[in-house]
Amino acid sequence: MAISYAWDVSTVDTYPTKDSNSDVVYNVHWRLTATDDANNDADGNPQTSGVYGSQGLDTDSISSFTAFADLTSSDVQGWVEAALTADTVAEMKSGLDAQIAEKITPTSVQKTIG
Repeated sequence: MAISYAWDVSTVDTYPTKDSNSDVVYNVHWRLTATDDANNDADGNPQTSGVYGSQGLDTDSISSFTAFADLTSSDVQGWVEAALTADTVAEMKSGLDAQIAEKITPTSVQKTIG
């Protein structure tokens, strides 16, 4: 499988002010989507699977603050991945891979009698 992963970390919760900083991000609403473009569905679309959640961030000691206007998705994704831990991110990706594999080669199919 040729699976790629994309993060959406565009929605965040902020404190209007904290420790003399404005718009301090303290919670990220994230989505991780896996796409397998090597195995299309019946309509010709890539197989996809996703997981979502929210991740609180530690704002107790802000050593290097980035102004909200200067934040990038890459910055926020890095915070989320660090807070989740590499093991958890790897487990999520493995789970998404398994969901896509199940779509491609189902181990169970529901049918109706009659």
